[in-house]
Amino acid sequence: MLYIPGMVSRYQSTMSYVLAPSPDDMLAIRATLSDYAEMMRILDEIERDRGASANLVALHEQAYATIREQTRLPARLVTLGLRDHAGRTSGATVSDLPLDGRLYAIKTPTHLSLSTIEGRRLIPYSVAGYVPGWSDHAEARLVLRDDETLILVGITSVITPKETVMATEGILSRIGRIIAGAAHGTVDALEGANAIATVEQSIREIDAVAEDARAGAGKARAEEHRLKAKIAEINEEIEDLAGKIEVGLASGREDLVTPVIGLQIDLEAQRSALETALAEAAGKIDDAGKALQAVNSARQDAVARLAALKKSKGAEDASQGASASVRNDNRLAQSLNAIERVTGVSGRPTTGASEVEELARLQREKAIQERLARYKGQSGS
Repeated sequence: MLYIPGMVSRYQSTMSYVLAPSPDDMLAIRATLSDYAEMMRILDEIERDRGASANLVALHEQAYATIREQTRLPARLVTLGLRDHAGRTSGATVSDLPLDGRLYAIKTPTHLSLSTIEGRRLIPYSVAGYVPGWSDHAEARLVLRDDETLILVGITSVITPKETVMATEGILSRIGRIIAGAAHGTVDALEGANAIATVEQSIREIDAVAEDARAGAGKARAEEHRLKAKIAEINEEIEDLAGKIEVGLASGREDLVTPVIGLQIDLEAQRSALETALAEAAGKIDDAGKALQAVNSARQDAVARLAALKKSKGAEDASQGASASVRNDNRLAQSLNAIERVTGVSGRPTTGASEVEELARLQREKAIQERLARYKGQSGS
């Protein structure tokens, strides 16, 4: 039975993920629920023998070590379960359990990872939709209901699902295709009537790629901030436990210290997994930055080709192209503004692209000198 206590929620709506676990994944999920049901049974027994305790700290001291010994539940799930027990009917069938950001994570637009007693599982999912309200105490909940496996998540506001942003690898491929198209298309059509239209279309495609690259960079930045916050939170918990361990040893209470050390080791394992995910996010940010640089360079080249084409058409075409040139400069400024917001590096020229070109030249020279130094170091060794 899904636990929904009567309380004011910090969330405004519920999002449903429908999982499509493999047979092995399903076995791991059911085994985790079975161990979670065993945890609820242990807590029921403690409640009967010692009376219900509203003090989670006291309940943790009474039950944590026993639960860890008799089940294979992750430490974080045990901690969440202590609070979850208060809202359940003693002896009721367990078909759901609480989750938080350490127990599940959205990995890709099609897969999420879920912590089970058999380890973390990468499981396909689809978004079923949103309903108003969320009154659960947990951030999320795994639920087996009507032959469906769901993860229900509390969110702060209803968000209209958007089309998934193209991956950075796809963006870089598109940039390469557009650059090649702009170069060869312009040369092939240099004497044709469609030369200007060809380059203008390339510029429009570059602007579309820039929008995708900015979205990808923003998503990677958000993921990086979230992971750093989680790691900082775990570090604080580990340090707090270290202090408690020292006090326990000084007091001769090794019986209390042993399970706390186990919890500390579990937290360190979680931190290691988060640090791996953080490194992946940093790689995505780096790739997004390269994509944005390529977009900027490709657009400058296309704008220069367009200006040369219009100039070659004569005075009449040149005068007609003057306003278009102004518009191109404005659009370039808008693109560079967006790049500056995402990367934190100013690259907007005050008039045209001269300053950007100078910075690009300096950057290229620096890269050449660094590579030259590495070659020298290798030859000298």
